[in-house]
Amino acid sequence: MPDNVSRDITKQVSGDKQVSGPLLAWYDANARVLPWRAAPGTPPPDPYRVWLSEVMLQQTQVAAVIPYFAKFTARWPDFASLAAADDADLMSAWAGLGYYARARNLLAAARAVAGEHDGKLPSSEAKLRQLPGFGPYTAAAVAAIAFGERAVVVDGNVERVVARLFALADRLPGARPRVRELADSITPSARAGDFAQAMMDLGATICTPRSPKCLLCPLADRCDARAAGMAEAYPVKAPKRARPVRYGTFFWAECDGQVLLVRRPAKGLLGGMRALPTGPWGEAPPALAEAPLAADWTLRNAVVTHGFTHFELVAALATASIGRHIAPADGEWWPIAELDSAGLPTLFAKAVAALRRTG
Repeated sequence: MPDNVSRDITKQVSGDKQVSGPLLAWYDANARVLPWRAAPGTPPPDPYRVWLSEVMLQQTQVAAVIPYFAKFTARWPDFASLAAADDADLMSAWAGLGYYARARNLLAAARAVAGEHDGKLPSSEAKLRQLPGFGPYTAAAVAAIAFGERAVVVDGNVERVVARLFALADRLPGARPRVRELADSITPSARAGDFAQAMMDLGATICTPRSPKCLLCPLADRCDARAAGMAEAYPVKAPKRARPVRYGTFFWAECDGQVLLVRRPAKGLLGGMRALPTGPWGEAPPALAEAPLAADWTLRNAVVTHGFTHFELVAALATASIGRHIAPADGEWWPIAELDSAGLPTLFAKAVAALRRTG
């Protein structure tokens, strides 16, 4: 049997005793204080707050989430209030967090909980998976943190800790099933929520992507990557593919100190969000003839770039003064001086900022 396989089996047999004890002791002394958390060793926090935070934290840094979390919980403090929220209001409040499908799923899940579960989240991972937006990670995290159920919680931080702890040579993302198996092997039954959060905190503050603080790590003497002097070599990742570039044009239509905004289609990128009118997004820069409104458009000396998950968008900016009769019936005139309150997605907020810079 190869040495690395033998080592994995040994750790899987005794992993809980070797990992959870020192990790939880470290967490008890060093847990981050976050508005959605309960202190280590105390009863679980409000499931609503756990769920809301976990959805917001997907693909978004903690520092960016904290002010959004505060505003959301002040405005919508529970499932019933969130379920009754207007779709457009919620999407506007979400603006800037990105990945807007999360907001649509958030509303759908709140309505399902309010309408089908008496306003209370199911406590089991399996039942949580049946709600909108509850993928494997979110269901496991909420089950463990909010209800103390033993669940295998693997986010990017946990993935990195596990890959280093076991010096996992398999490349990501293909290695993720193996990462989950190894995470399962060290996940205890007791204090499951604290263990999940301890792993997250360890990855966020100690076992960082670059320059990990191995001398401060409670698992340093159990880490195969550190023993080999190669902590930063893990996790092993497949080479990144270059994202394709797509092109578009945003159209600033102005009348009497107001600018025309439209709603993006409910499904698709930035669905349901307020936005500037746009032309098609394609493989070549579009012509002004493809403008959604007939006007005397002027192409401005400004370009906006924005990275989506699967492509990068390069958008030109065009402006015109138009009469209100030209605007589409479903358009919305917004005071230019108050555009910061329109809840524009980051992409269109960039366009507004670029136009302001160019005058």
